Amino acid sequence: MRANVITTLTKKTASRLDYLCRHQSTTSTCTCTAYDLVIVGGGIVGCATAREMIMRHPNMKIAIVEKENALAMHQTGHNSGVVHSGIYYTPESMKAKLCVEGLKLSYEYFCKNNIPHKKIGKLIVAQNPTQVKRIDDLFERGMKNNVPDLQVIEKDCISKYEPKCKGEKALWSPWTGIVDWTVVCKSFAEQFQKMKGDIFLNFEVIGFAEMTESKPKSQLVPIAVQSKNQCIPTKYVLTCAGLHSDRLAVMTGCDLSPRIVPFRGEYLLLNENKRHLCTTNVYPVPDPRFPFLGVHFTPRMNSDIWLGPNAVLALAREGYSWFDINIRDCIEMAKFPGLYKFCFRYFLPGCMEMIKSIFYPLAVKDLQKFIPEITYKDVKRGPSGVRAQALDKDGKLIDDFVFDGGTGKIGSRVLHCRNAPSPAATSSMAIAKFIADKLDRDFKF
Repeated sequence: MRANVITTLTKKTASRLDYLCRHQSTTSTCTCTAYDLVIVGGGIVGCATAREMIMRHPNMKIAIVEKENALAMHQTGHNSGVVHSGIYYTPESMKAKLCVEGLKLSYEYFCKNNIPHKKIGKLIVAQNPTQVKRIDDLFERGMKNNVPDLQVIEKDCISKYEPKCKGEKALWSPWTGIVDWTVVCKSFAEQFQKMKGDIFLNFEVIGFAEMTESKPKSQLVPIAVQSKNQCIPTKYVLTCAGLHSDRLAVMTGCDLSPRIVPFRGEYLLLNENKRHLCTTNVYPVPDPRFPFLGVHFTPRMNSDIWLGPNAVLALAREGYSWFDINIRDCIEMAKFPGLYKFCFRYFLPGCMEMIKSIFYPLAVKDLQKFIPEITYKDVKRGPSGVRAQALDKDGKLIDDFVFDGGTGKIGSRVLHCRNAPSPAATSSMAIAKFIADKLDRDFKF
């Protein structure tokens, strides 16, 4: 039924879209040039894919449209800045394969393009016998994933990697690093533009429709990518919309599931006079009963030390604080049965996360397990990010990358990147190659 409704709506708007594209002001930031491919979303996956596609097909006309006034404004610009090595992910999953491939591609790109970065490594530290056993399991998983140079570190040697860190056993990943992913994303975009790609900012997509202009049967009728008062004609569309990926997918007849539910991760900042306590990434051993990794220590390129994040349900898809509330987003979440099932499953841990969000000194107790010298006086509230968490109807987390196509004449020419969670930034160049292969194969580029 949803696909039929969408088809009806696009027919009603098609003539209006055609009119918009034929009568736009010459001062508009939009263009009526027909494109071969329009990529919706100016985050790191969208920009990496645009660069990859135009490198493969230099004669194609490709554009990126982004609803904000700058690129990398949401998940790309609000993440921890870690270059992940691929330890955690299920062997043979897309996450595992693309993260390890992306890791190597990323470091090559950083060096070639003089992007500041540091290969500072990561310690995953066990604090009890149960976690010690999980260290061995993680090492085995990392080896299956071909994570480079992974090492098991015994208790007496942990201080050689992080002098102030305490634990019973650890896993050392020397290839884990840090970088500013916003800088990387904008570098991708700059290269894309140098190869004659176009970028349109302040372009929020609200729909897709076939243009009404007549075309020979041998030619595709352009798809109009519509904003509130502009449109861009294109043969094909790729959406990489992150926090809004499900909404765009539904516009082309895709199923509502998986649904994007926003989870805010709030960080603390270590005071400047205590930054010497942490020189590498220090992570806890993940608990398989819970969906998120837990609080960790993350050095940043600007010398800050981020502590966290927690994970609390956000009241807006772009809700970076408790005061950011979007009524539409809240109504959608309230109507989604998968969220109730998820909250029921993780009710007690969720309550604890909310309490720690309000009374942040409580989070310091978790941090002290790893570096005992830290006190609540040594930290203050820091930045936050919002994770686009995909949930199915049963309230289960969609952990791997998800790609989907729509239905009908329009949907058959649209590819949606519906779920690209961490480590999407590290994997971005590998994801770009995967998407480009799929576009070449499905759309015969």
